[in-house]
Amino acid sequence: MPHFSLTELASERLEAISFFLALYVLVSVGVWGLWRRLRRDVTRLPVLSFGSALAMVFLLGLALQLVLSMIAGGRELMTPGAWEKSGVTHRLAPTQLPSDSELVLQARRQRLDELRLALWAYAADHGRVFPASDQGPEIASARWKVLGDSGMHFIYVGGQKADESSLPLAYEPGIFGRERWVLFANGDIQRLPIEAIHRALMTEATP
Repeated sequence: MPHFSLTELASERLEAISFFLALYVLVSVGVWGLWRRLRRDVTRLPVLSFGSALAMVFLLGLALQLVLSMIAGGRELMTPGAWEKSGVTHRLAPTQLPSDSELVLQARRQRLDELRLALWAYAADHGRVFPASDQGPEIASARWKVLGDSGMHFIYVGGQKADESSLPLAYEPGIFGRERWVLFANGDIQRLPIEAIHRALMTEATP
């Protein structure tokens, strides 16, 4: 005798549809029973047939679907780019984690920013004048050290005042290659090639 069977995917979908229909009928029976129980105390309520209970549950389901769609749309408007389309719905876009090199780059900048805070705190108590040298006791030696275990210090250009110019104040040494983080006397921090740093220092030396 011929034997017919569904594929695994078709069987799973049939089971899901059957579960949904059974749940739908069960909820409708519950609504119908609760309505009949309520009507005993509130006689002004109209008679609700089981077919009407099915229609009520269906309409309530459509209303909830509309509300949820509006919530999802509003969430997308408040967080543009955070959601991506997946079929007929949306899902959270995968988060792009920074690479190891980007993390190291930001850690190097953070170390220079810590030095900036120390220098500006000193200048605030000394008439906006920065320390004359990075060898003095004015600022802790740990603040002058760059990221890593090399023990090297930032290259410091003394003799300047806070926010008086846009000349380099401190920058990373050569162990970090051509592109280095630079702290300017106006408080700005940028990543520049060493050639640009040298040009800025030459501008300072030019009368």
